[in-house]
Amino acid sequence: MNDRPRSFASTLFSVGLLLIAMASIQSGASLAKSMFPVIGAQGTTTLRLIFASVIMLLLLRPWRAKLTAKSLRTVIVYGMALGGMNFLFYMSLRTVPLGIAVALEFTGPLAVAIYASRRAIDFLWIALAALGLLLLIPTGATTTGIDLVGAGYALGAGVCWALYILFGQKAGADHGVQTAALGVMIAALFVAPIGIVHAGAALLTPSLIPVAIGVAILSTALPYTLEMVALTRIPTRTFGTLMSIEPAIGALSGLLFLQEYLSLSQWMAILCIILASVGATMTMGSTAKPVIAAD
Repeated sequence: MNDRPRSFASTLFSVGLLLIAMASIQSGASLAKSMFPVIGAQGTTTLRLIFASVIMLLLLRPWRAKLTAKSLRTVIVYGMALGGMNFLFYMSLRTVPLGIAVALEFTGPLAVAIYASRRAIDFLWIALAALGLLLLIPTGATTTGIDLVGAGYALGAGVCWALYILFGQKAGADHGVQTAALGVMIAALFVAPIGIVHAGAALLTPSLIPVAIGVAILSTALPYTLEMVALTRIPTRTFGTLMSIEPAIGALSGLLFLQEYLSLSQWMAILCIILASVGATMTMGSTAKPVIAAD
């Protein structure tokens, strides 16, 4: 009789951890946007990844991982995908509201989940996702909507997120959680030259350092740790289903911290993508890996 209350309490605890993790990621994105006027999205991505790599180095000590030539290639692609995802996502935030950028980016892991399932019902999730995209992206000359370049960046971030999942699974099988630290280090090396060329000496602005550390903690160290704890306590499908609400949390974060007001059609679009993600998660194979948020 005691097992059921304990199991319910554990599940409730894990749900709380996931909600905190998602709120942390989106709060970090909102905070990061405040750095754009000084060093741009390029410089912001650079500082975030540099400080995140330092934090992950201290926490996970990745130098203990034993890399082979094959596993090193996988980790490098994983890290480049992570860097590209962060870079393109921040580039999209220059002109696209946070909630919409997250929803567009979410098409990447959604595509992975649908491909992993490949059932007839997946056509319904594809249709829902397509409807969401049609509601978000303007298609006519007189249609008002989001910036197409920014939307392209967000969709590009989704492609990188899909690669991050696929190669992260392979790298994680070899090196476990140390993969995350290795990936963030490679991502920082991949993106840093772009940020340095764009922002130059402005990256050393003293007032930005505490903000950048805060972004690194909120967007990387804290949510990753919470998600790893939650994943050990709840089923994969439950984890994936809960993660599917992240676009809505992104929209709420944009509203609260950035005063980004969305139209009814944009909220409906986000809802369509969330429902498509939930549906794809519920019908995916039992051995499929969950989506780990990493914006």
